Parts: sequence; structure tokens; C-alpha cells
Amino acid sequence: MIFNEISAMNAEASNSATQEPASTVPTDSERTLLHHEIVSENPDAPWLVFIHGAGGSIRTWKFQIEAFAPHFRLLLIDLRDHGRSKEIMPAFPAYDFDIVAKDILAVVDHLNIRKAHFISLSIGSVILQKIDIERPALIDRMVMAGAIFDGSRMMHWFVHSGKLLSHVLPYRALYWMFSFIVLPRKNHRLSRYIFRRQSKKLSTREYMKWIQLYKPFFNLANEYIHRPVMKKGLLVMGSQDHIFLRAAKRFAQIQKNMRLTVIENCGHVCSIEAPELFNELVLKFLKDQEVPRAVKANPVPMKWSELKALQKG
Repeated sequence: MIFNEISAMNAEASNSATQEPASTVPTDSERTLLHHEIVSENPDAPWLVFIHGAGGSIRTWKFQIEAFAPHFRLLLIDLRDHGRSKEIMPAFPAYDFDIVAKDILAVVDHLNIRKAHFISLSIGSVILQKIDIERPALIDRMVMAGAIFDGSRMMHWFVHSGKLLSHVLPYRALYWMFSFIVLPRKNHRLSRYIFRRQSKKLSTREYMKWIQLYKPFFNLANEYIHRPVMKKGLLVMGSQDHIFLRAAKRFAQIQKNMRLTVIENCGHVCSIEAPELFNELVLKFLKDQEVPRAVKANPVPMKWSELKALQKG
């Protein structure tokens, strides 16, 4: 059953994440580093850094750990306020992309990483864009799944409506509503479930800090779209990603070093909906092999009974 397969993968991800101890982090009263975990089967392998999306955590990547660990040293990071990265100092009344990018760079510098591949998801792709602007020599190759570049009218409506509704609706209700807007189909149920479950670790106060990222987003997106990206990058998008796919296509047309591959029949979070296909595409790219422009997935929608079983587990 799907439930048993996912439970097994959860266990595998949890076990693999302990193969190499996570770096020593300061005490709670003096926490200045994000929570991070290292998975390494080969101490000489190149680094691969994972940046999850808003409301996610390290566990967002549970379907990728086993596939990538034999080839890379994996650095998995919980963004500020997410997962186990709580009460990170210094505290801020609101966040911008300078703050969240510096958080990640602090971990990278702490581990003395000079060069790494990066893989990001959703809003993590915007954070990765900021890191590329601030520290371009750090990034070898980069992968953006469910990438966000849009400065269009649709994206303005999406972001500003979220800001306005945050004054009316509770954070949980707002997050659930937008999860349906971004991931509306039956085969998106598992993605919605995972992000809703992880987002419960965010408090309303923390959420209100993160929503302030809408202010610098459009300037950063405009800057990144129109500057030459000098390293190779791969955009992995789902054909059902109705909000962000069009902008990703435009970006790939503008940037000669960027390649777009579309996974048919998948939505915004294709790394969860079609993990085997996604992992295969990314591994090919990171190994400098040819990556197809499109592949077809056949995701099986989870039943509500299976999701309820996951929730109980």
C-alpha cells in the first residue's frame, strides 16, 4: 500500500539523516545557526545543499535523501522558524531575503564549504537567487524545483491578496486556502498534506514575519531575471504548475545557461509527486548528462483514507 511505502521511506530518511552527526549548534539561548543535518556516505564527495520552501522543513526532501546520498555530501537545512530552527538569534520583527540568505550562508561558512551544488523548492528558489547574487562563486550548479520568478499581474494578485487576507483570516486557514490554489488537483493531495503538516510548526507570529518577504520579492525577481546567470542551472517544473510554469519558461528562454524540464501530470511540488523521475533528472544534470525537455509521470492520487492513516501515524 502507498501508506506502507511512505512510512518506510520516512524511516529510511530518518535513519540516513543520522549517518553523520549534525554539526554542533549553540545552546537555545545563544542559537545563531539554523538547524542542519549532514548525510554523507563519502567524505570526499561534492556538497549538495537543499533549500526547502515556505512552511516546509528538512523532511520536505525525504524522497531525495536515499537517491542522492551515494553521490554527494548532503546538507539539509531548516529555514528560520521552520522545523527545528526555532528562536534563531538575532531576532527580527520581519524578514527579507538578505536575512534568510545570510542564515544559510552562516551554516555554509560554519562548515567551511567553498563550493557546492544547490537544490531548492518553491520560495527556496528565490532564496537561492539571492545567494547567487551575494555569493556567486559558492554555487557550482543549481536546481530549482517549482521555481518562482514571476513579477506578473497574477503573481502580484497572489502575493498581495495573501498579505491582505492575513489581517482577516487565521494563519492556518490562509495557508490551507492557498495550498488548494497552488495544488488544486487530486494527485496533489500528498504534497498538500506534507506541507500542511510541516507548516503547523510555524506560529502566527512567525508566519507574519515570513509574509513580509512579499515586499522585496518583486525587486529581487526583476533583478535576477535580467542579469546573466553564469553557471548552469536546471528548472524542474510540473506541467500542472498553473501559477509559476509560464514565468519559468520565460526565464529559461532569457538565460542561456538555464535548462527547463517539465514533468507532465505533476503540480508545483514535483519532487514529492514524482520523486523517482525528479531524482533521475536532477542526477543526470549534476553529472553533466543530457536532460530531456519533458518526461511523463503517472502519479496515483492518494485516497482520503490513506491521508487520514498518515495523519494518525
